[in-house]
Amino acid sequence: MFQDPVRRALAAPVMQSWMTVFVAVVLQALPFLVLGVLLSAAIAVFVPPSFFARALPKRPALAVPVAGAAGAVLPGCECASVPVAGALVRRGVAPAAALAFLLSAPAINPVVLTATAVAFPDAPEMVLARFVASLLVACAMGWLWQRPGRADRLRTPSRSSYEGQGRGPAFWGSVRHDVTHAGGFLVIGAMAAATLKAVVPAEWLRAAAGHPVLSVLALAALAVLLSICSEADAFVAASLTQFSLTARLAFLVVGPMVDLKLFAMQAGTFGRPFALRFAPATLALAVAVSALTGAVLL
Repeated sequence: MFQDPVRRALAAPVMQSWMTVFVAVVLQALPFLVLGVLLSAAIAVFVPPSFFARALPKRPALAVPVAGAAGAVLPGCECASVPVAGALVRRGVAPAAALAFLLSAPAINPVVLTATAVAFPDAPEMVLARFVASLLVACAMGWLWQRPGRADRLRTPSRSSYEGQGRGPAFWGSVRHDVTHAGGFLVIGAMAAATLKAVVPAEWLRAAAGHPVLSVLALAALAVLLSICSEADAFVAASLTQFSLTARLAFLVVGPMVDLKLFAMQAGTFGRPFALRFAPATLALAVAVSALTGAVLL
């Protein structure tokens, strides 16, 4: 009885666009989410808490840039960085340092920087600009969250107890917990991104490209809405040739730090009050630093 109406609804162009974006976001992000979950479980089960006390400076102000720079060695995207940052907080790492890592890892790791160089063969300075702007934002947000009272707004991620189990069962129990928890929020974020992508008129982008300030704001907003994996966003930015390099830099800096699926995952991991404060502050700082970095390096 309802098969024909449902079939017609699914065949509508808007619905086809929605499903394409939803599936693309989930498929792009899922492998890196799994990578992050595996790293999170490995940190929780196999790495002793004393390791982090030795690896990071004792002063949080110094631990922030060290953790931010450590993001350069993890080949993952924002979906991987959230569970890893959650595991770091559970293991006693200062929240400010864990947040600096969370923001830097998706933007300055070797895979992302290599992809940026390939996407912008005629503008190699874009790689340096992306690295500098992203690391500055990550460290600045870490230091901001170090201020008195800020750390209390971050909920320590919960973890099911696996005490008394061997390392193998504890590891896989941790993986199942995080896949279920973070994967649900990934789906919610992907649904929101697909909905907004399907209804935003393409004409708005063409109108915004001709205004220097509006173009930066437009691509920053587009990065939030599209929720593209950081391993793929450079190629999308390179295709937006009607926009300036500075505007496209804002797209590359904002996307790995603030997007719909990332907001949903942060809210699920660290609490919605945290996400409601952290995401807008990160967005504003990322836009400002991108504009300044673009003016100097591009």
